Amino acid sequence: MNEHLDTLSPAIVWRHFRTLCNTPRPSGHEERLASVIERWADERGLPHDRDAAGNLRVCKPASPGCESAPGVILQGHLDMVAQANADHPHDFTTDPIDTYIADGWLHARDTTLGADNGLGVAAALAVLEDDTLRHGPLEALFTVEEESSMGGALQLAEHWLEGSLLLNLDSEDRGEVYIGCAGGADVVVSASLPTSVLRDDERVWQLALTGLKGGHSGIDIHKGLGNANRLLVRVLRALEPYGARLIDYHGGTLRNALPREAFATLALDADEGEAAQARIAELQDELVAELAGIDDRLVLELEARDDAPGEALTRTASHMLVAALHVAPCGVERMSVEVPGVVETSNNLGVVTLEQGRFALCALVRSLRDSATADIADRFRALFGLIGAETRVENAYPGWTPNPESPLLARFRRLHQHLLGSDPEVKVIHAGLECGILGGKYPALEMISFGPQIRGAHSPDERVELDSVEEFWKLLRALIEDLAERQAA
Repeated sequence: MNEHLDTLSPAIVWRHFRTLCNTPRPSGHEERLASVIERWADERGLPHDRDAAGNLRVCKPASPGCESAPGVILQGHLDMVAQANADHPHDFTTDPIDTYIADGWLHARDTTLGADNGLGVAAALAVLEDDTLRHGPLEALFTVEEESSMGGALQLAEHWLEGSLLLNLDSEDRGEVYIGCAGGADVVVSASLPTSVLRDDERVWQLALTGLKGGHSGIDIHKGLGNANRLLVRVLRALEPYGARLIDYHGGTLRNALPREAFATLALDADEGEAAQARIAELQDELVAELAGIDDRLVLELEARDDAPGEALTRTASHMLVAALHVAPCGVERMSVEVPGVVETSNNLGVVTLEQGRFALCALVRSLRDSATADIADRFRALFGLIGAETRVENAYPGWTPNPESPLLARFRRLHQHLLGSDPEVKVIHAGLECGILGGKYPALEMISFGPQIRGAHSPDERVELDSVEEFWKLLRALIEDLAERQAA
């Protein structure tokens, strides 16, 4: 499948990306791809090993005469975000990604593409394969579960990697190089809330909010895109005068993706259905107007259901839960003073569920300051404690402190100017690159991050600009050769 990728340039990179597209690899299911890479390494005589977490390392000795050059680690993650449009059946554990080309960009049909971070992995494999490349000692580090928890990086073996320079290939902006990133943590809230049987004067309705673009909860958090959980909770608040009681709720699928859809089943007073539907029509117009030019396809629907679940949250429990969700931190909390134009702290209400009185929420807090991450987590604890919920913090990871004086950065900037005729923008990203975690385990590592132009990551709109992949490959090869030649000389 995806034979058309073989026609693209650079062929050596796209051939490996085709393998990744044809090998299912959602977070937690990287074993099949890791085995494919290991077999490929065996065929080429490249040594490889794994640590206890399942991270994979493939090594290649230095070219003759470059043995004294510093060891270079090429780093990316094997997993991809699994997001598909609601009307598109796709099993990410078994089905390949169906790609197509349009207007100079590579897309996937109704699913995430996996260019994040598949093209970084493909480029690292291409470097290992390219026997025309003059290089120092190489290690390709492929981590697992980056998209779900940063688990691979957090559990990375210490005293395992040998290189002193790390090239993270998980950035998504052409003409930019990253030298710092936000840290973060998952905030997980859970509660068992009281329910009561439906009354004879109540009717059951299905409420749906669909059509939002979604996106990356770090890179896109400042763009004003709609958050389906935030918006549907606002709608539920507006329906309370009609006797609304929540029966169940399902919004979002990943804590690091802006939720595109949310659905609620609720009970309304039997004689209020027509008025509630009229209010929904008003809210549809309000929300569409507020998101005009940003998220233009929002759809809000309220439909009667014939099948009637037996219980809903009590009126008080439903009111308290919706109120708590309504005021929970969501979106940009603060912009950075030290790094103008960069978000300092944010939160994404990523996944919210309610089933048979059992409520669960998973939010992802990101910040350049660990203290701010802790503060937002504590605000969740204080807020949801009012409804008897338990709040815990999981998968916390540190940020990556920028080093503008890095010699590796200076070398990359010179090469970028020489090859492309322009200076790269040096950036700090409001997203969770693994560099901060890796730097904590290997403090002596000098690191930069760069990659091709990817848009719509973590959503079915994900796409990569074809020309930028060729540029990315050109820069990567040139940097590796420059590091080997200058040190070897």
